[in-house]
Amino acid sequence: MSKKHPIISVTGSSGAGTSTVKHTFDQIFRREGIKAVSIEGDAFHRYNRAEMKAELERRYAAGDTTFSHFSYEANELSELERVFRDYGKTGTGKTRHYVHDDDESARYGVPPGEFTGWADFEDGSDLLFYEGLHGAVVNDEVNLAKHADLKVGVVPVVNLEWIQKIHRDKEKRGYTTEAVTDVILRRMHAYVHCITPQFTQTDVNFQRVPVVDTSNPFIARWIPTPDESLVVIRFANPRGIDFSYLTSMIQNSWMSRANSIVIPGGKMDLAMQLIFTPMIDRLVHESKRA
Repeated sequence: MSKKHPIISVTGSSGAGTSTVKHTFDQIFRREGIKAVSIEGDAFHRYNRAEMKAELERRYAAGDTTFSHFSYEANELSELERVFRDYGKTGTGKTRHYVHDDDESARYGVPPGEFTGWADFEDGSDLLFYEGLHGAVVNDEVNLAKHADLKVGVVPVVNLEWIQKIHRDKEKRGYTTEAVTDVILRRMHAYVHCITPQFTQTDVNFQRVPVVDTSNPFIARWIPTPDESLVVIRFANPRGIDFSYLTSMIQNSWMSRANSIVIPGGKMDLAMQLIFTPMIDRLVHESKRA
């Protein structure tokens, strides 16, 4: 953690909805006049697309069927920790982009499946914003959680997460349901051991819960809409959280535990605005006084 150069980390697995959360944070930054440097978890993958395919084949031939982008060893987590640490100390750092598709290729001038070159952060930023798979990892080699001043987990119930991933990968990446299912199965070991432990490190978790039948996510025709969902918001430390204010401002919300509030799915953006705007303003205000 660094009062001078704060870091916000949003963590969730593929299909969890972290990109939507990033959009909400971008709105807050824009409205509050905050200059944020954003980095993506994909930028810290260890392999480009061709290298990852070769590594998967090598490991599969050796009997390892669990290796995936969720795995610690598939990512440059020491490099990510260095970026967090350096930014916290000096407000500087470097990042790059992983190019997913033709649209991004046209934007960055790099073929799909490749990385751009590393580039320095712009000067004069107020905070660093991370969105990806591993923003709160604590293991024997790295401790990313200790560097972040605000850690947010995005954790839909698992069947909903799978539905969202299947639909996204089919529509945007041209995969078949069977191919996406194979990826889900291969990632399950790392999901349990690398992804879910991070949500005990986060300060606030958002868990979307559908109220329609998602018992077989592999045949679902539609992603449940926000109006067909509830969101459970859990605070690791509820001290200072004005639950009365939140429940009065968010219609049809209620407290389910002393540290948790349940809201209609369509109110998630509003809830994030109400919860995080004062937190972010406080981080930036304290950084300017440090």
